[in-house]
Amino acid sequence: MFFTRAREKGDAPFLWHKEDGGWQSMSWAEAAQQVASLATSLRAMGLRKGDRVMLVSENRPEWCIADLGIMAAGCVTVPTYVTNTERDHQHILENSGACAVVVSTAKLAKTLMPAVLRGSAARIVIAIEDFRLGQPGSIDFHHWADLIAPDRGDVAKVTAEATAQRGDLACIIYTSGTGGAPRGVMQHHGAILHNVNGCCTVISEDFGWEDEVFLSFLPLSHAYEHTGGQHFPIGLGAQIYYSEGLDKLASNIEETRPTIMVVVPRLFEVLRTRITKAIEKQGKLSSYLLDRAVSIGGKEAAGSASALDLPMRLIVNSLFKPKIGKKFGGRMKAMVSGGAPLNPEVGTFFSSIGLTFLQGYGQTEAAPVISCNRPAAGLKHDTVGPPLVDTEVRIAEDGEILVRGELVMHGYWRNEEETARVLKDGWLHTGDIGVIDAKGRIQITDRKKDIIVNDKGDNVAPQKVEGMLTLQNEIVQAMIAGDRRPYMTAVIVPDPEWTAEWCAKTGSGCNFEKLKANHEYRAAIGAAVERVNKDLSVTERIRRFIIADGPFTIENEQLTPSLKIRRHVLRAVYGERLDALYKH
Repeated sequence: MFFTRAREKGDAPFLWHKEDGGWQSMSWAEAAQQVASLATSLRAMGLRKGDRVMLVSENRPEWCIADLGIMAAGCVTVPTYVTNTERDHQHILENSGACAVVVSTAKLAKTLMPAVLRGSAARIVIAIEDFRLGQPGSIDFHHWADLIAPDRGDVAKVTAEATAQRGDLACIIYTSGTGGAPRGVMQHHGAILHNVNGCCTVISEDFGWEDEVFLSFLPLSHAYEHTGGQHFPIGLGAQIYYSEGLDKLASNIEETRPTIMVVVPRLFEVLRTRITKAIEKQGKLSSYLLDRAVSIGGKEAAGSASALDLPMRLIVNSLFKPKIGKKFGGRMKAMVSGGAPLNPEVGTFFSSIGLTFLQGYGQTEAAPVISCNRPAAGLKHDTVGPPLVDTEVRIAEDGEILVRGELVMHGYWRNEEETARVLKDGWLHTGDIGVIDAKGRIQITDRKKDIIVNDKGDNVAPQKVEGMLTLQNEIVQAMIAGDRRPYMTAVIVPDPEWTAEWCAKTGSGCNFEKLKANHEYRAAIGAAVERVNKDLSVTERIRRFIIADGPFTIENEQLTPSLKIRRHVLRAVYGERLDALYKH
C-alpha cells in the first residue's frame, strides 16, 4: 500500500516535522527511498523474514520510515512506549525475542540499553540520533543516517521483494496493561488493511475524499495511532504532521490546519475546559453565545429542537462557530475520539460549537478500529456508531460485545492460554458490555471486568460515574470503588487551575497537603460530587471520598500510556484509605 501511494504521489509532501521554528517536509519519493534503503540494510545485517525488531521512539518521520522499512524487509515491528521503564523494556525484549532495536535518542537509550545488555536476543542497535553507547561489548551498533543513504537500496527491487501476504504477521503491539503485565497482540497485515479500508470508506462516503492532512500526537506505539494516525493516512494518500507535544498542540493545530485528527477523550475534556475558560474571559456576550450553542446542541442531540430555536441558531452559526473553527485550523472535517469511553456531554459540546465529532470504538486485538460514528447513520454521542465495513458484531447472552472478521488478531504472542480465553470460534470476546440500537449503532455500557457489584448484587458501571465527575470544574480525575460494599466511594484529583482560583478567592495558601485537610476546600469538592449525585441512581451515588496524593500519571504508573486509569495500581495505593471510609 505504501509503495503504491509513493509511486502515485511522487514529489508531493508526505511527512512534516518542526525544525528551527519552521515546518520541514519529506516527499513520498524520499520516504520510499529511505524505506527501501533501511529494508536492504536490515537484510544485509542478516535479519530474516519473521524476525522481530523493537522500535523505541517519539513520534517523528523516522518512526514511520522505521516501521515501513522493518515490514518491507519481511520482519515484524515491535513498537514500545517511550514512557516504558527498564523493566517494561526487558519484559517486551524477552517476550518478543526481538533480535534488533531501533532507538531515537540518548534519553530513551538510558532505560533501553540496560535491558538490551542484560538480554540475550537483541544484538543489533540502530540509533536514529547520534549518542555515545559506552562499551558496547557484543552489541552491533549502527547509525541511522548510514542505513538510509540513497545508494543503499533500490525502491523497485525492494517493492518486488515485499511479498508478505495478508495473513502474515506485521507487528506485535503490547497492550497498555490496565490490569497487569502487557500482552503482545499479533496484528497481521490483513487486519491493518481491513481497518484502513473501513476508515477510508467512512471518509469517502460521508465527507468526500480530498487532500487530507493529519496532525499526529498520540503515541505511535499505541494501536490507535499506529493504524489511525499512520496507516490510515497512507491509505488516503494524506500528509502527516508530527505535533511538538500536548503543550504546543493548540498552536500546531492553527499552523498545520488538519482536516482529520485522531484523539483520546481525555484531550477533549481538557480542550473543553480551556475553550470554556477562554470564552468566559471574552465577556458576557461570548459566554451567553456559548451557553446558547450548547443548549441548542443538546436539544438537537435529543431530537427536541424547535422552530423557536432557529433565530438563535442562525446567530450562533454566523457569529460564534466561525471563530471556533478558525482556532481548529478552519478546515477540520472530523475529530475522531477513541481509546477510551467518552462522556456524551463532551461530544455534544464539540458538535454544538461547530466541530464534527465522531466517537470510535476498538481494541488492539482488532487492529484496533471496530466501529465509528457516521453522519450518514445519524450522530448520536452515546453510541460509537455502526461497525466498519466487513465487520461482524453481535451481543452475547451476558451482554458482551463479540467481533468477527479479518480485523481480529490471530492471538497473543506466546500466550496460548489468554488467546484461547478471548478467541472462541473465530469471535473476539472484547470484555465490553453493550447493545446495538435500531440503526445498527453500538452502545457501550461498560467493561465487563470493571463492573462493580455492590453487597446487594447491584451492578455499577464505574466509567460512566467517573466521566460525570471529571466534567465538573473542580475535578480533573477520579476513580470510584465499592465492590461488595454497601455504597460507592471515590478517589478524587482536584483540578489544579480550579484549586489555584479557589485559593486566590479565599486567601488560602496553596499548600496541597494542608488543603487536603481544609474543611472548606473539601466542602467545595463535595458540592461538585453532590451535583453529580443528583443525576445518579441511589446505587451509583458517591457517599464518601478521599483526595488523591497527586494526579494519576503515566510516570507513577496510575495511568496507562493511552491515558486509561490503572485500577489495580490505584487500589494498591488507596485501598486502605478507601476501606477506612466504610468503618465510621
